[in-house]
Amino acid sequence: MDVYIPYRSENPKTRLSPSLSRDERRGLSRAMLIDVYETVVNAGHNPIVLATESVSLDVRTTILTEPLSEAVNSVLPTNGGDQTRKSDVATDPTAVVMADLGLLTVDAIERLFEPDSALVIAPGQRGGTNALVSRSRDFYVDYHGASFRDHREIASANGIDIAEVDSFRLACDIDEPSDLVDLFLHGQGKAGRYLRDRFWIDDEGGTVTVRKDSSENR
Repeated sequence: MDVYIPYRSENPKTRLSPSLSRDERRGLSRAMLIDVYETVVNAGHNPIVLATESVSLDVRTTILTEPLSEAVNSVLPTNGGDQTRKSDVATDPTAVVMADLGLLTVDAIERLFEPDSALVIAPGQRGGTNALVSRSRDFYVDYHGASFRDHREIASANGIDIAEVDSFRLACDIDEPSDLVDLFLHGQGKAGRYLRDRFWIDDEGGTVTVRKDSSENR
């Protein structure tokens, strides 16, 4: 199955700025991208990165020439709301997995692909859509706002049967500083190691946070 991985190449992960410098955000985002890409390969599928610019990595990449939702709709088996596209769109199932799923494993990918529903969705922690599989010409994405709710509504309006995958590893996208704790503790790939090489866990005061590595703090 083709698995498309959207990736913002320039100035990535700005919401992590309170905890990470620009270079650290870039390094972490690239490590997560590689982890997601390699996990899809190890699960026996065909990953294709949808990047906003060249990523200078050994990954199969298509450069985005349009906004995210439009770009994803162009590769899904969908008419994207355009009835004239129904006859010339492929019917093979297609998946979309976000590049910031730093906890992703082969088992989690297999859980996503297991249901045979026309639409399979893995929700994120804050109302987003972290991964999906579409087998329907009548489904299209809209990643603005609470996209998980919107995608359920699109499916319902078009009579598309939907399966939801409740998975910690698919739900945990690394967007906010608080997400770094889960990546530090549970990340099994390059991104988890990237954090553990540079940061440490501070659990004093009842709140667990990730802080910069320093000899005084270890």
